[in-house]
Amino acid sequence: MKKPGRLFSLVIVVLALGIVLTLLNIYELHKMRETGNLQQAVQPQAEGKPGKYAVRTPIVWVEGKKLESGYLKHVFSVFDRIGYALGNGESDWDVLWSHEYPFESLAKKMSVLKPHQKVNHFPGSGYITNKVSLAVSTNPFIPQAFKIPKEKRQFLQYAEEHPHTLWVQKRNSHRGIKIKHVQELDLSDDGSFVQMFVDRPFLIDGRKFDIGVYTTLTSIDPLRVYILESEALFRFCSHDYYPFDARDIKKYVVGDDYTPVWEIPSLKKLYRELNFNFKDAFNAYLDMKGHNSRKLWADITSAIKTVYLQKEAALIGATNKYTSSRNFFEMVRFDFALDEDLNVYLMEVNMSPNLSSGHFRENTLMYEQVVFNLLSLVLVTRPVSHDFSQSSEDEANMRVSDKDISVFPEWCLSAQCLHSCENEMCKLCSPCVSLSMKKTLKLAYLEHINKGNCGRVLPQRMSGEFALQWTPSHNDPEFHSLNHRNKLMYMWFVGKCRQSTSWC
Repeated sequence: MKKPGRLFSLVIVVLALGIVLTLLNIYELHKMRETGNLQQAVQPQAEGKPGKYAVRTPIVWVEGKKLESGYLKHVFSVFDRIGYALGNGESDWDVLWSHEYPFESLAKKMSVLKPHQKVNHFPGSGYITNKVSLAVSTNPFIPQAFKIPKEKRQFLQYAEEHPHTLWVQKRNSHRGIKIKHVQELDLSDDGSFVQMFVDRPFLIDGRKFDIGVYTTLTSIDPLRVYILESEALFRFCSHDYYPFDARDIKKYVVGDDYTPVWEIPSLKKLYRELNFNFKDAFNAYLDMKGHNSRKLWADITSAIKTVYLQKEAALIGATNKYTSSRNFFEMVRFDFALDEDLNVYLMEVNMSPNLSSGHFRENTLMYEQVVFNLLSLVLVTRPVSHDFSQSSEDEANMRVSDKDISVFPEWCLSAQCLHSCENEMCKLCSPCVSLSMKKTLKLAYLEHINKGNCGRVLPQRMSGEFALQWTPSHNDPEFHSLNHRNKLMYMWFVGKCRQSTSWC
């Protein structure tokens, strides 16, 4: 029998090598799939050169203490899902998310911000979130409070006139709150304040609770403020309120171990089985009990609006030393309590509110919706190549043009407005609007179309009928109390409301 020829042997070797190479390729593809690189590796290269509008990967810089503990996990997750890369202070970052107030620890970097960079705090926001400053504000929605020891005399006089009132003494740390009688208070404790305790609270299944409303400031001078309308945080005390015992603070203070909505019997079915969120379950409960949930939320909105209008001058003063206030936005949480008549009381405003679901995993959805709606509202989720202020003219006009912000055609066509900008009715006609104000109006336009589940608090909302009848000379105390730029912002929303009720 003839031995295999050299050609046959060579064929066998080539086939063997082919099998080996095939197996190696299969192994490499398997490894690439495991490491998530498959799509990038096997995707064919696009022909032609990249377009000049190609999207650059945006960068977020997340700053905070002990980030490894995971308390900002949902912030990282949302930024990752909307296509951000993680950077640091040395990167050419687009968004800084700082858990701490950055204007002290990062003062140098805050003084040299580029136009496209956004920071999640406003200079001077402590005027709103500082507990002492807020509590002693003249605001009908805030329980009576006195700064100690400065207002000791006024406090003692008030306490004498209201002998049955109970009090709590607080500091900015918020820890150690306990109901006390007047004689038990430390009226020499500098930096603290005493505040009337809201007794006779509204209870659900015997539990007192608070309501956290996520609120975002996007602009000052003019003011634009929004709340997340689709959801709110509800935290119930861990002990029943009655029989009342002031020594048991778990009856009246919401702690870290609060009771969540899904453990409250009257809300559990709505939340668990019927799939309503926290706010909708709460509203349904109120309405079924014959209460007016719409009035409650209108009062909450009024309380928030009052705070920002009162503190705006201080915010403007704090922001003046920076090149532009357009670099800043801020989301805080307003915490409210209710009495048995559903009167609303603002208890505090939290800077960098808790967004960790470490204690309650079911809060994950709410926290991620809070962050996503916030980032949509402040225009950092947009799939375009640059920040609006840095866009090319064509790209900017594609998103919002001068025509999109034009309002009041019937006024602007009048002989008075065609020849002069002096009359207040003419101030928003295109020839009369400054470039700076046009940019402000365009940002307001983009916020509105990207607001997601957020609703406007300032400028205040209105009905279509109100807008159609409104003029600058209209008897409107809200309008006449505003500064010049806030008046223009208010007027502009009236004009847009006339065009479409979706703007009202």
